[in-house]
Amino acid sequence: MMKSVAHQIWSVVMAVLVLFSTVSWTIEKHTCMGRVMDVALFSKAQDCGMEAAMLMMEEDSDENHCCGEETLTIQGQDDLKISFNDITLDQQVFIAVFAKAYVALFSSSEQQTNINEYYPPPLLVRDIQLLDETFLI
Repeated sequence: MMKSVAHQIWSVVMAVLVLFSTVSWTIEKHTCMGRVMDVALFSKAQDCGMEAAMLMMEEDSDENHCCGEETLTIQGQDDLKISFNDITLDQQVFIAVFAKAYVALFSSSEQQTNINEYYPPPLLVRDIQLLDETFLI
């Protein structure tokens, strides 16, 4: 029971690890006058509205630009597909043996052998415990 739970937990941890290592992460931060106004994950950060106000006042936005945007992008792995031809013969043998041993862990090959299969128990003529009045308590 505990072994099964441990295997399930380990499988979930490995799946999450593969997911997080293959996904590209983008974090965008919008600052206005040195203060962080918005932080967004996987999307564009919302602006504070100062740029629209500057355009309405018809000022040159390049000279008096108080807002800033920072973007941090972490690229995920793209080369997870390994060709089976790139693996050496020793590695192929190891993978085959490991897979066979791993599958054997979950198969119950214990067969209960009946020792008295061909020898039936003796017939009871009288119940000795009742005759002697001896009972296990």
